[in-house]
Amino acid sequence: MGKPSADVADIETAVVALRRSRQRRALARLAERRGEHAGHQAGLPEAAFELLDVVEAAEGQGSALTVTEVAALLGVDQPRSSRLTAQALAAGLLRREADQHDGRRSLLALTPEGRDVLARIRTFRRGVIVEATASWTTEDRAALAHLLTRFVRDFSAIARH
Repeated sequence: MGKPSADVADIETAVVALRRSRQRRALARLAERRGEHAGHQAGLPEAAFELLDVVEAAEGQGSALTVTEVAALLGVDQPRSSRLTAQALAAGLLRREADQHDGRRSLLALTPEGRDVLARIRTFRRGVIVEATASWTTEDRAALAHLLTRFVRDFSAIARH
């Protein structure tokens, strides 16, 4: 592979900037500064809301996850996943359900309160995106949505192998 094009270098720089922003929990800090405590009112760490996102995504695909599967998807160890799950259970955002196919397994499901918290978080995140792209044309936003979704899909396919 030869020298990457300027476009590839720009994409790499943007991906690194997004990763750094995520590591700094930029959205959570912005929410706090603006008094938008959609998820934080439950007193949970930011990672607990990432857990809820993962559970919701699985439910959207017609499946449910165990604590072990959540750990793998979040890239954390089993004890960390167990602590986050316990916190979300105690806050009433998740519940455990028996696996109908394997009685030894316990599956995680969002409660109505968990769905409500995620809806408020999603509304905040989407509002920030609207704000960040306010001066963009409709076509530019549509192009970003299409290309970013495609990039994430293709990148994920490579990363899985």
